[in-house]
Amino acid sequence: MGDWCLLNLVEHPQWPIVGRGGPPVADHQAWKHQWKCSQRTDPPPPTWDIQLQSLDLNRIIKLLEESNSNNLEEKQLQILQKVVTHFENGLPLKDLAEIFKILNLCAEKIQDREAFIEPTCEILKICGLPFLKNKLSDEINYTKTVSESIAQLGYLMRVPSSQVRIQICKCIISFYDAKPPRKQLSGYQRTVANYKIQMAELGGLAETLVLSLALVENQLAEKLWVLKALQHLSSSGVNCKLMMKAQAASRICSHLNDVDPSGQLLFRSSEILWNLLENTPQEEIVNQLSNLECIYALKEVFMNLLMHGFRHYDRQLRNDLLVIATLIAENLEAPMIESGFTKQLILLATFSEVKIYNHLSRGFKFTYSYEDFEMKKLLFNIVAVLAKDLCAVQLLSEGKVILALFYYVKPNEKPGVHDWSAAQYEELQLHAIATLASVAPLLIDDYMTCQGNTRLLMFLEWCVGQDPFFGQGNSFHGTGGRGNKLSQMRYSLRVLRPVVSLCDNAVNLDLCDQGAISQLLDLLKYAANISKEKEDAIILEIQTDILLILSIVCENDLHRKELFGCEGVDILIPLLKMDPKKFYSGLGHNRLLFSTLDCLWCCVMGCYIAEDYFLEKEGIFLLLDLLALKQKNMCNLILGILVEFCDNHKTASHINTWRGHKDQTAASLLIQLWRQEEKELGVKQDSNGKIIDPKKPLVTSFQKQQGVMPMSANCPSIAILEVSENMRAKIYSLLYKIGFENLPGLSAKDFVTLAIIRRYLDFKVGEVWNEVLAELKEEEFRPVTPDQEALKVISEVTESVGKMVAALQTEMLESHQHQELQEEEKIYTKIQAIHKQKEMVNKSWENFLTRTSNYEALKKAKRLQEKSVEASRSKSRSQNATTHSTEVKGLNTTVASGRLVTVESMPSQLTGGPLADTDLSLGKISVRGGALKKIKGVKVLDPFKKDSVSIK
Repeated sequence: MGDWCLLNLVEHPQWPIVGRGGPPVADHQAWKHQWKCSQRTDPPPPTWDIQLQSLDLNRIIKLLEESNSNNLEEKQLQILQKVVTHFENGLPLKDLAEIFKILNLCAEKIQDREAFIEPTCEILKICGLPFLKNKLSDEINYTKTVSESIAQLGYLMRVPSSQVRIQICKCIISFYDAKPPRKQLSGYQRTVANYKIQMAELGGLAETLVLSLALVENQLAEKLWVLKALQHLSSSGVNCKLMMKAQAASRICSHLNDVDPSGQLLFRSSEILWNLLENTPQEEIVNQLSNLECIYALKEVFMNLLMHGFRHYDRQLRNDLLVIATLIAENLEAPMIESGFTKQLILLATFSEVKIYNHLSRGFKFTYSYEDFEMKKLLFNIVAVLAKDLCAVQLLSEGKVILALFYYVKPNEKPGVHDWSAAQYEELQLHAIATLASVAPLLIDDYMTCQGNTRLLMFLEWCVGQDPFFGQGNSFHGTGGRGNKLSQMRYSLRVLRPVVSLCDNAVNLDLCDQGAISQLLDLLKYAANISKEKEDAIILEIQTDILLILSIVCENDLHRKELFGCEGVDILIPLLKMDPKKFYSGLGHNRLLFSTLDCLWCCVMGCYIAEDYFLEKEGIFLLLDLLALKQKNMCNLILGILVEFCDNHKTASHINTWRGHKDQTAASLLIQLWRQEEKELGVKQDSNGKIIDPKKPLVTSFQKQQGVMPMSANCPSIAILEVSENMRAKIYSLLYKIGFENLPGLSAKDFVTLAIIRRYLDFKVGEVWNEVLAELKEEEFRPVTPDQEALKVISEVTESVGKMVAALQTEMLESHQHQELQEEEKIYTKIQAIHKQKEMVNKSWENFLTRTSNYEALKKAKRLQEKSVEASRSKSRSQNATTHSTEVKGLNTTVASGRLVTVESMPSQLTGGPLADTDLSLGKISVRGGALKKIKGVKVLDPFKKDSVSIK
């Protein structure tokens, strides 16, 4: 009855409404009786109306679900028109689910009845308006409903109606640029601007819309609208991920070459591809594009734009497609060669530099516009990318890429004359040289055919020349090259370094025969002079590359080392004096130092003239200074250099002479490095450095965790590999060469460690034999009896050596402890003697005070002194001998008196003179200014017979 009522709402708008879709109460019984009596299949028309505010969407849905007839279809269309009129200002969120059910029902009817197309499109237009909310919380409460409803838009693309599909796309586009209606319904508010966009992302609309592309492949207008909608959706990262799941990149790219007079298909498709590459994992999109169908389409479109595009827009789009092609070329599995695209790109890259007849020469010409300039750089870039694929090397050679790139390895002779401007030429020049660095090592025959060494050396000579040139430094490759030629020098050396690294004798011989070593040394001096004024990453990179080139060229060639000679050593010495604080500056000082050490190893060692000159310049001291920094990544290299240097008999004395911080010796430093290395390796030792396990004194924690693994005979075991992975073998070799005896500056702990180092080779040999024995047990293989006995003896000898070293270490520690005790006793004895001396001094001072303060004590001391003097005299005297008195009578002092007497007392004018109370009293004392002076004419006793007495 409810369906019937809704059907008749349109015919009887005057009917009042009393209940929810029911007839008036007063007429209900009469109406019911009349209906039963007539036994009609359909009830008679009711006499009530329904207002717009109380539109029952559920009843409308039931009505639409009824089977179609001509009469019913007309009523359904009228009801749909009422729905459109009712919601013309927007759809409330609470009614959204019912509205989309109505849309789905209409979509089903469109297949048979085209009359439903128009109301469906009208409802879709309303869906493009902002949704309405009654409460602020509606946006959150209806999230699931709204997202599911918006997702239905993608599924509605199944409707076989161009008008409906286009309207769906317009509805989606309106999410991003919605124009709200002028009227605002009371009690409702519009949702936020990006609410629909968020719900579309949540509902996965983008994925469904991508899948719908298969439905519109042959309908250009519909396809363009779908692409336009996808273009808007692809501005979001979430939507791009959904599109990626639906293989959007492959679906869109494969139809790039479809017929489209307007050009919108290509534009919108390329825009979508760009958004996908930017907002999703690039590798996944490239994998989707790496098929023959996509690459063929991309090639045809690119070549069409290249040959026939004349507008600024066409050239920009052409360059965008070239970038996409470059990204595809980075995938080595992409069939770029099979599609013929690689060959065309190579021919295009060398078109203006190498005159080769091909189809491009008939219809294409560079216009030197900005877009063509950008394309030229992109072509150089894609050549470098294609060079990574070894299958493309033959095509690069056939296209004469090396010759084309060498075209730019020269100064610009006529800048701006019907050609690129000076700034553009410089940028292309640097880009070409950078590309040459990637391609030249792969095409070494072409490189030699083009006389690459000669061209590069001449160009490097120009780089340090005095002719006027001012680099613009505007491009990526020109960074730091404004107003100079450093960028050109930098990239030229980047070409030379990988070419030399091939170690091709013909290439390196050709390079050296042209005086490359002396020229590179001059470049080093030039760079060093610049670095004194301003030290930046470019200068450091130039120095590093030159040193690496010299290392490769001079290695294993005595004549070239002699050419490097003393001049090269003079350049290396300042670099070895580099401030350690610069190692972590981020500019490349650490790389420069490593290349310096490598150059020292390859260019100096083995040439006695250079070695001796390096020793004269105190180079060994500089190496030990660097070693004392204990930089983990540098110690191994420095130790290797020192070991090699010890082949020169003069080196050992330099090593022993060196003194580091706090007067540290080289031997002490090496032993410290050994202890530090074993601590990091997890070798078990006690706190004093003694051996704990005599059977395995060198085994590291990694070896214990790894255990024993059976290996083939040609595979080195862990014990062998361990030798090259740490510094212990080099420390042992260095100490072995300078000698284990009479090493200065070692402590007892150093001697304990030295005992292990001295037996390193024995321990290592025993360790290897133990590994062999363990592998035999692991494989359950029993050797023959003589071999088994030999293995047992070797194992016992190794263990006995370990025990002997452990005993020696114990003896050293005990001896050191005993020596420390003896030194402690000596110190205590010395302290006691000092205290006793202090006591004697104090006692003497007390006696002195007693004598000076107590006259009786003084006389007593005088008598004792006289007795002592008398007792010391000889008892036997000659009869005729004359005895002279040595005493001054009346002088009560206990010190011996002499001719000169120093008196520190009160002024003489107050006491009458120092000898006033004696027989030697002065007759006259001269006092001037309060001081006593020497006087003559003083009368003395006859026994002295002296002229004067000086008194101070």
